[in-house]
Amino acid sequence: MKLIQFVLGFALQYRIGQLYMISKHSHEQSDRGEGVEVVQNEPYEDPNHGNGQLTEKRVYLNKLPSWARAVVPKIFYVTEKAWNYYPYTITGKECGRNDCCFCSFLPKFSIHIETKYEDNKGSNDSIFDKEAKDLEREVCFIDIASDEIPERYYKESEDPKYFKSQKTGRGQLKEGWRETHQPIMCSYKLVTVKFEVWGLQTRVEQFVHKVVRDILLIGHRQAFAWVDEWYGEYMTMDEVREFERATQEATNKKIGIFPPAISISNISMPSSTRSAPSSAPSTPLSTDAPDFLTVPKDRPRKKSAPETLTLPDPSK
Repeated sequence: MKLIQFVLGFALQYRIGQLYMISKHSHEQSDRGEGVEVVQNEPYEDPNHGNGQLTEKRVYLNKLPSWARAVVPKIFYVTEKAWNYYPYTITGKECGRNDCCFCSFLPKFSIHIETKYEDNKGSNDSIFDKEAKDLEREVCFIDIASDEIPERYYKESEDPKYFKSQKTGRGQLKEGWRETHQPIMCSYKLVTVKFEVWGLQTRVEQFVHKVVRDILLIGHRQAFAWVDEWYGEYMTMDEVREFERATQEATNKKIGIFPPAISISNISMPSSTRSAPSSAPSTPLSTDAPDFLTVPKDRPRKKSAPETLTLPDPSK
């Protein structure tokens, strides 16, 4: 098990922007036969966290990395559930023998992300002491303006160093912007990854953490660059929920789910009906295989032999 605490500053009001960004990003990344299907999206009430929103999504096979498809050719989708009690969020994505999904021969694998939002610049070092006080964890700061993203995802129109909002005047962020910019909202994410397979655990967990970091960075750059589409009077919370519903239905149709499998309710579900995990949002994996995980193609083997993984040192 590997824990990393990500700290990400954001130079805008966040709640509506986050919902807008997730819906639009999922739609853009989905295609027929692959992508993120929304199964459920409804209000939810928790005795400890209050009113929130429960979502259930299915990440289909073709959105998993190629190396995962090679190892587990018969898995069709991974189920992700999220409980959003802004400014607190819980998300879990699991494969294995659990109540999220069942994969007959996939080893136990899970991602758990606990998220808290505060109005500061990332200065709260003890924000997760209650949840992980005695657990060793690494702290990683993410800068949406300065940190590099994978080249295949780069768009100048989504680069905070060059983008400037017509509505807010914000943008063209310079080095050190977090120290001078107002307002600042900080997203703290405690990410726990488990891959319980001897010989693969450390490298796979490191790879998944890198993927999570990249997705957080790319998604928040997009939310900043799309601000004129959702900011201010343009979208209220009710309007962004309607946008979310319409986009989810369009995404489900895009990947070939007929009719759209979305359950949307205006009535909060009591906590006695559904139980959220004790503690935060997860993200789909990259479609590219890590350099250190490859399936040999030229190596002869018996038909009954399983796929064999070659694991060179990724640092070389």
